[in-house]
Amino acid sequence: PHITLADWADLVVIAPATANIIAKAVHGIADDLCSTTLLAHTKPKLWIPAMNVNMYQNPATQSNLAILKERGDHLLEPVTGLLACGYEGKGKYPPNEEVVAAVNCYLQYGRDLEGIKVLVTAGATEEAIDPMRKITNASTGKMGLAICRALALRGAEVTLVHGRMSSPPPYYLHETVFTPDVKSMMEAVIQRSAKMDWIIKSAAVSDFTPAVKYDEKIEKSGELTLELVPTPDILLTLGSMKTNQQNLIGFAAQTHDMLAKARTKLQKKNLDMICANLLSTAGADDTQITIMRASDTSEEDYTVVSGSKHQVAYAIIDNIKAL
Repeated sequence: PHITLADWADLVVIAPATANIIAKAVHGIADDLCSTTLLAHTKPKLWIPAMNVNMYQNPATQSNLAILKERGDHLLEPVTGLLACGYEGKGKYPPNEEVVAAVNCYLQYGRDLEGIKVLVTAGATEEAIDPMRKITNASTGKMGLAICRALALRGAEVTLVHGRMSSPPPYYLHETVFTPDVKSMMEAVIQRSAKMDWIIKSAAVSDFTPAVKYDEKIEKSGELTLELVPTPDILLTLGSMKTNQQNLIGFAAQTHDMLAKARTKLQKKNLDMICANLLSTAGADDTQITIMRASDTSEEDYTVVSGSKHQVAYAIIDNIKAL
C-alpha cells in the first residue's frame, strides 16, 4: 500500500511531524507504513513539526529539518506557547486553519516566492496629544495581515512593520516590528528598505501630528485648539529611494474621486502599483480594490478585484509578481 499511496498523493503532509519521523526521513529509514510511503513519494512534502521545545531546538533536529528543506520539502514552523509536556517554548502544533491555509497555498502556488524579501506595513499609527489622547484612524490592519500571511505561505521572507492592529501577526514571519507612530514607522521602514525586493505599504498612516505634545493630561476647561503639522511622508521618501530592482506598492483609501486620486498618488510618489479602495469597506472582512500600475497605457487600464481579504491578498501578490 505504501507505493500506491505515494503514487496517488500530490502532496504528503506530515502532521504532527515528530523528531523520530523527521530523522527517519532524512536517513532513509523505512520500517513502517508512514516512513515507507515517505521514501517512495517523489514529490515535495509539507512537514509540520510538533514536539518538546528541547527536542525541537536540538541541533540534530534542526540539522535534519535543514536537510529536508535542501531536498525541496517545505516546513510550517511550530508555534511558541505552552506545550503538552508542560514546557513553554517553540514546539506547539499550529492552529488547524494555518495548516489548511498552508496546504491550499502549496497546492495552488507551491513556493513561488522563495527567495523574495518583502517589507509590509500594516495597521494604524497613533499621534499622541497627551498621555491619554491620540490622533488615529479606523484601520484594523486586516488587509496587511492577509498580505503577510499569503506572502509567507508562498515562500517569501516577510518583514512586517505595523501600528495598532485588531489581530496579532502570523507567527511565522521573518521579522515583526511594532511602531506606534509615524516617526518610528518611518525609521523602521527606511532602516530595512534597501535589502527588500518588494515594499508593500498598506498601513494607514496619520497625515498630521500635534505641533505640541503635552506631557500631562489636558484637563477639561473650556475650548481647546490644537495646531496640527504634517507628518513625514513615508511613501514619498521610499519612492525617491527605490532602485530599479525594487517594486514599491502603495494603498489609497478614499471617500470620493477614488480613481483620479489614486492615479495621482501612483505618479507623484513613484510607485510601481497602487491598490485603491473606498473607505466604506474599511474594517470589513470582504473588500473590493482597484489595482493600477505605473505601466498602464491609459487611465482606463486598471484591474478590479473583490472577495475576502485573503482572496484579495493573493490577487494583489499575483499582480505584483507580474510587474
